Amino acid sequence: MLTIPIWEKANLSLEEAAAYYGIGINKLRALTDTDRCPFVLWVGNKRLIKRKSFEKYLEGLYSV
Repeated sequence: MLTIPIWEKANLSLEEAAAYYGIGINKLRALTDTDRCPFVLWVGNKRLIKRKSFEKYLEGLYSV
């Protein structure tokens, strides 16, 4: 099976995003709970983090 490195994926699961960015899963859930969240992609009940959009979002923050 072919595995793609996390830094090359367009969308990350909550577990992958937590490992990649060093942010807890519960904090990621809280950030993505809003309806108008620009960096979340819902696939059924599963939420994926749009990596590039989330990185732009993080650049503008002072703290998380």
